[in-house]
Amino acid sequence: MNRVYNFSAGPSMLPLPVLEKAASELICYQDTGMSVMEMSHRSPAYDKIIKDAEAAFRRLMNIPDNYKVLFLQGGASTQFAAVPLNLMKSGKADYVITGQFSKKAYKEAQKYGDVRLVASSEDKNNTYIPKLTKEDFRPDADYVHICFNNTIYGTKWNYIPDTGDIPLVADMSSCIMSEPVDVSKFGVIYAGAQKNMAPAGLTVVIVREDLLGNSRPETPTMLDWKTMADNDSMYNTPPCWCIYIAKLVYEWALDLGGLEEMKKYNEKKCAVLYDYLDSQSYYIAPAEKEARSMMNVTFVTGDPELDKKFAAEAGASGFKNVKGHRSVGGMRASIYNAMPIEGVEKLVEFMKNFAENNPKEN
Repeated sequence: MNRVYNFSAGPSMLPLPVLEKAASELICYQDTGMSVMEMSHRSPAYDKIIKDAEAAFRRLMNIPDNYKVLFLQGGASTQFAAVPLNLMKSGKADYVITGQFSKKAYKEAQKYGDVRLVASSEDKNNTYIPKLTKEDFRPDADYVHICFNNTIYGTKWNYIPDTGDIPLVADMSSCIMSEPVDVSKFGVIYAGAQKNMAPAGLTVVIVREDLLGNSRPETPTMLDWKTMADNDSMYNTPPCWCIYIAKLVYEWALDLGGLEEMKKYNEKKCAVLYDYLDSQSYYIAPAEKEARSMMNVTFVTGDPELDKKFAAEAGASGFKNVKGHRSVGGMRASIYNAMPIEGVEKLVEFMKNFAENNPKEN
């Protein structure tokens, strides 16, 4: 077996023990005589899978009892519409733009009401996180929306904004499960699963129970969180295989010691890369230090042609998907939970060799 170091921003690499476990059960799950991909979602075997998945996720994230966990489809981008449809009672919402996905969410919400842009980091190419206080938000807003980690630009909120009594909604697609988070400080947390918990096709929503049942009349049934909560995420056929893999990932993370241990490992892992970037001048890390993401590390040489050469040679050397997003260029190493520290250490070795063999012109 010759597995590469996959630095993809998503779909991303999965833990090898999870893949091995899934492979061992692929053709026949336990004593069912069939694969999880074949069994009825109404069967007792699958009912146990989805319930075990939710229980493990609740333990891992320390989710309070007054929150529902929904296993949905449509990607986090579908939630850009579901959020205002479920929460915009008075027709007002406040948004903060810190990257491409929060901007998309802002534009989508504008279809449904008075959506105010509270702050944006676009003036500095989304390399920082705005400093906000409770007074920055409208007291009559139905909710405040942020994207907690910005995959493309390599930034993350290093604080939870105080929104007072206004529900805080966070897209945590690219940082969920990377460290402990106080769920009680949020009204809603949603995340696409393809970065830190499962293959593409599953979206997880954590929603406080008092926020259910207020959807707008035009809300499609499939986007109504209460409908999904009332049916235990099985109003229709759920993404069965993805939920099964998510269960294995949750159990893997719990076996490692939970999110406190995961945070320690992720801090150690990203420090290998950031410490090197800060020690030299060949590569530039655009994100402000206090806003740096643990999951997505962006860097450039300052020369687009060198960046292109770096990405090509890195890929040929077994470091796959380090090319930056097409909208910003450069390089991006996504080092989600499943990336071993050895992968980051070897990437730094490659970076050193590349810099030595490809001097920049003065």
